[in-house]
Parts: sequence; structure tokens; C-alpha cells
Amino acid sequence: MARFELANPEMAAMGGQRMGPEILLQMGLDCACGRHGATDLVAAHKWFNLAAMQGNADAVRHRREISGEMSRAEIAEAQRAAREWLTLQ
Repeated sequence: MARFELANPEMAAMGGQRMGPEILLQMGLDCACGRHGATDLVAAHKWFNLAAMQGNADAVRHRREISGEMSRAEIAEAQRAAREWLTLQ
């Protein structure tokens, strides 16, 4: 079996499988630390928000931490992105 890493975290949602809170948390951590490129706090906040909605307490803590480094507009953008992602699932 071949093994590969997806460069785009959004691709992890392919296949119609529901992503659990642990995967969503990891995607947020990857965005927050720039694992797949530049640091993206808006995307990180989105993934943390989605993980938090599924009951992940670590995601709540991380979302709160990065919110202090974001503008209100960035937080609003992340919240819109999370809502949009939910409508596509």
C-alpha cells in the first residue's frame, strides 16, 4: 500500500468520511504552526472551532490562545469559513 502526505489539509475530508475532533484539532495545529507552509491563524481558528463544536477541550484552549493574536475581522472570517465548511459536509 502506498503512503503519501496531503499537501492540502482540506483534501483530508475526501471520501465522504466525517472528520472527528482529533483530526480537526490536528489540522488547526498544523495551520497554527505553519506545518504545510505559512502560518494561517484564520484557518487554524476555523479548524479549532470545528473541533471544539465536536467537544474537543484542547481545541477550545487553542482557539482562545490564537484569538488574542487575531483581529475581530480575522475571527469573523474564520467563523464564516467554519460555517461554510459545515454546509459542505
